[in-house]
Amino acid sequence: MKYDFAVFGATGMQGKIASKDLLANGYSVLLCGRDKRRIEDLLKKHRGKTGFEHIDAENIELMTRVLKKHKIDIVVNCIEGDWNLNVLAACVKAGANCLDLDTNLDKTKKQFAMDKLFKRKNIISITGCGSVPGVGNVMLRYAAPKFDSFHTIDCGYDWKSNMKKFVVPFSILTIIEEFTNPAAVVKHGRMIKIDPMGSVTLCYPKGIGKQKCFNDDHQETYTFYHYYKDKGLKNIKCFAGFPKHSYDRIKMLIELGLGSKESINFKGMEIRPVDFLTQVLKRIKIPKGYAEKETLWVHIHGKKDGKNKVIKMECLIHTLKGWEEDYTNIDTGMPISIMAQMIKKGIIKEKGAFSPEGVVPPEPFFEELRKRCMHVYENGKMIN
Repeated sequence: MKYDFAVFGATGMQGKIASKDLLANGYSVLLCGRDKRRIEDLLKKHRGKTGFEHIDAENIELMTRVLKKHKIDIVVNCIEGDWNLNVLAACVKAGANCLDLDTNLDKTKKQFAMDKLFKRKNIISITGCGSVPGVGNVMLRYAAPKFDSFHTIDCGYDWKSNMKKFVVPFSILTIIEEFTNPAAVVKHGRMIKIDPMGSVTLCYPKGIGKQKCFNDDHQETYTFYHYYKDKGLKNIKCFAGFPKHSYDRIKMLIELGLGSKESINFKGMEIRPVDFLTQVLKRIKIPKGYAEKETLWVHIHGKKDGKNKVIKMECLIHTLKGWEEDYTNIDTGMPISIMAQMIKKGIIKEKGAFSPEGVVPPEPFFEELRKRCMHVYENGKMIN
């Protein structure tokens, strides 16, 4: 059977959200992953509109065969970013367009370097299509024309919950990387790396209030500069903000060594502690009544008509009725679904390698966010 989309990593949190959003909008979806049991509910509820294929991100040939078998032309890749380049290799072989959620700066550079290949194959790759990167990039694309020049961009996310209970906010592997990987910042036009835990400061995002945040290693420091260096851009920082109860528990897990990617031998088996931790945390039950709020933000500092100008773009998200089990993770799984649908509808027509600020039109994207109760603000005024 031919499907409108294939979702890789459909058995994970973000893949399941993206799949549900595509199905809610009337599309057929091939659900691809490793653990079919985790999506049996979707397969039963949407019988005739869904199918399942087992894939292994290490096996490029297997992924290629699956794509060709079902004549897939758009892949929504929600597998951990470690495997983006493998998925892209399969998409190139199968002639399929690809969107992903990656935040990794080094992999983004490699994907951008494949631009000519994608153009030659007549396909598009859009990397970083979630919240930040993702929504934040499109907010920057919206605000950029309102400046003659801008020199500084700060961007990030902050969230809080109504209970001081530890619930994994998103991929624990990604979270641990944000806490531990040296963070890239652009300072005076030069990219440098800093210790994220040495950069802790206070942020005051709309809807969240005062909260600790820190620099994390996100691809925006590369993509913002790539697209807007000619605007005079010299300084870029990306921030992550967690409520204290979550921040403290994540720090504890890291200090105990459970976030390590270095394998240990357990009863003759090689196991990475972070993979064990990931599986254990999947068992955490969400407390009844648990809800979250999150703010995605981009602050741009520059000039217009010779005067200093600042634009603060913010997108506010909260737990939605009917999506309680996903809390504010909808702001990652839904945007990649929206962008994939924009390719399907021909709203995005370009071919090559991009991140969202290079190719996603803001107004129709914001309109789709509004339909999902995600509201965008410009200097405190709602614009969608």
